[in-house]
Amino acid sequence: MTDEPNTVIEVENLVTHYGSRKILDDVSMSVKEGEIMIIMGGSGSGKSTLLRYMMALEQQTSGTIKLLGNDIAKLNQQEMFNLRKKLGVAFQGGALFSSMTVGENIMLPLYEHAKLDMMTMEIMARMKLEVVDLAGFEDLMPSELSGGMIKRAAFARAVVMDPKILFCDEPSAGLDPVVSSAIDDLILKLRDAMNMTVVVVTHELESVFKIADRVTVLDRGHILFIGTVAELRNHKSERIQNLLNRRPEENTVDPDEYLRRLTGDEIRGDAIL
Repeated sequence: MTDEPNTVIEVENLVTHYGSRKILDDVSMSVKEGEIMIIMGGSGSGKSTLLRYMMALEQQTSGTIKLLGNDIAKLNQQEMFNLRKKLGVAFQGGALFSSMTVGENIMLPLYEHAKLDMMTMEIMARMKLEVVDLAGFEDLMPSELSGGMIKRAAFARAVVMDPKILFCDEPSAGLDPVVSSAIDDLILKLRDAMNMTVVVVTHELESVFKIADRVTVLDRGHILFIGTVAELRNHKSERIQNLLNRRPEENTVDPDEYLRRLTGDEIRGDAIL
């Protein structure tokens, strides 16, 4: 019998606020070792916010987040620093430094966190460029790359230290369908080649159906669904079917609530982005 994969991310009863505005409300989910978890939902559902908290970039109002078995709220500064070296992040726009070459961008985490000589760092950067099919591009500037190439270079930098968990924020945003499909293939390739756990925030349904092992759907700060792609397709929830079939929902407005908003008397703490 095959052993159950370890849980590498565990979120329990997470509540978060931006100021007085509640964003996530009692969110619980987990991610297993080696799986690709997609987080999706409508605009303003809280999916990018959830990603930020899972990456330990924000302090939650209540609830717990465990990464690789560590309760991040209980870690001291040095322990958090060591944990973050096991995490990789591919930002939505690539976030390459325009004043650095591609190779220098990819080596940046090694400069900051590894005590290695320059030749070793250059070899490691070239190895990761090979993995993302950008061999020989290390001396170019980001301005000389296409949008898809920038995303690939960003993935190379995100995995240069062989992270245990890779976080991706809208990796296909702004790309044409062919390049988007290639990015999906790259995510699968990286997961399989490096035995990583991958968490992806996306609104691209094609990506969801192609790469997800499981899917988490957020709706107005709450978990609406967690399960496989097959379970997602067959789910009876009207909200989920509207999301999958790109059907807009009709918004009904309570007259009293509308008046409170106009007069500034609404209970802001109960509002969900």
